[in-house]
Amino acid sequence: MFEEELREQLAQARLALAAAREAGDDDGVEAYRGRVTALIRIAGHHGIDLPHTEDEDGD
Repeated sequence: MFEEELREQLAQARLALAAAREAGDDDGVEAYRGRVTALIRIAGHHGIDLPHTEDEDGD
């Protein structure tokens, strides 16, 4: 259940990030980029491997 919730939140954050980029909302881009990175880190902390790009890992 936890993994499913993380995956859903990640999908929603990615959609919001794409919308912010399309709208030229720089603050939104930064906020949603941070949200995506945080969700991936939370998943990793709990041993859940979520597919992600290099720019999403926050390193």
